[in-house]
Amino acid sequence: MNQQSRRQFLKTAGATAALPASLTLPRHLQAGSFRAPRRILCGQIGTRHAHASGKMATMVKFKDDFQVVGVVEPDAKRRQAMKSSGPYRNIPWMTEEQLLNTPGLQMVAVETEVRQLIPTAQRCIDAGVHIHLDKPAGESLPSFRHLLETATSKKRVVQMGYMFRYNPAFQFLFQAVRKGWLGNIFETHAVISKTVGNSTRQQLAAYPGGSMFELGCHLIDAVVATLGKPNKVTPFIRRTRPQQDSLADNQLAVFEYPQATATVRSALMEVNGGQRRQMVVCGDEGTIAIRPLEPPQLSLTLAKPRGKFSAGTHSVPLPKFGGRYDGDFKDLAQIIRGEKSPDYSAQHDLAVQEAVLLASGLPTQ
Repeated sequence: MNQQSRRQFLKTAGATAALPASLTLPRHLQAGSFRAPRRILCGQIGTRHAHASGKMATMVKFKDDFQVVGVVEPDAKRRQAMKSSGPYRNIPWMTEEQLLNTPGLQMVAVETEVRQLIPTAQRCIDAGVHIHLDKPAGESLPSFRHLLETATSKKRVVQMGYMFRYNPAFQFLFQAVRKGWLGNIFETHAVISKTVGNSTRQQLAAYPGGSMFELGCHLIDAVVATLGKPNKVTPFIRRTRPQQDSLADNQLAVFEYPQATATVRSALMEVNGGQRRQMVVCGDEGTIAIRPLEPPQLSLTLAKPRGKFSAGTHSVPLPKFGGRYDGDFKDLAQIIRGEKSPDYSAQHDLAVQEAVLLASGLPTQ
């Protein structure tokens, strides 16, 4: 990666100096500017998101960082079904009003069905709490932009729930790109697929963005972290079972950059698709291939020595892969306590959401 490319990457992936005035990181969220109590009072709104149980389990696990005061589920039938389910055992159930009015509440994990994510998140930010917001950030880019602007004005953080940000293989990739190990990146190829049953197909068919919107968004986040905001996004949308449903279950998106192209594929009928999930980043001085993504395995090929690695191809040992969401919530706790600044800027999150919508064939206005 040349010096200009590195500067562009740092602007997009984590730096805050390039943010527009309305989205500039407030002093409250800059490292060392604030000290909150060690244990963070938190709660969860919604149980219908695919990641909801995992997020609750993570907060419950990290007892030194989080004190879960309650969970909200407006659907009485689902609430009854979830009460004895895994991480929700022994957690108080309450209304959204009760949760948001809990004295000392600092953070809420927003885990509703996708269509309710942004309206719910907006109510949380309006109430003055930090949020962990699951993906994708709704279907309206203006609504998401308004959420980020409100959060900035209220000095509250919005942490997006893209699940590979703290995966050790992706952490290695992002650091290698920052250091310029791969040279000038010219190609990124990413795949995230699986097989789903008929009931899941019906649920997902309610969203025109299909598999790219549901699954591909995770890797689009990583593409933007690696290459920055794309100049152009072209979606290719296919439906393999039009007689059965309207689900866009076979999708490809091409992301264009001045000197590079990136592709993201996502399908919902690939046999054992999890094993072929991958992200490959190629530069003129090296390549990183992550396959599978979970538990991650990483191959590094270098034209010349970098760090402790000689020229050639290496199977890179990675730190032990803990819970999928461990890194997110450990990071969020540190941000809320004022121990560090966010790794991802509002500018990055907005660029990702625009790219997700375009890659899914959805409007951005």
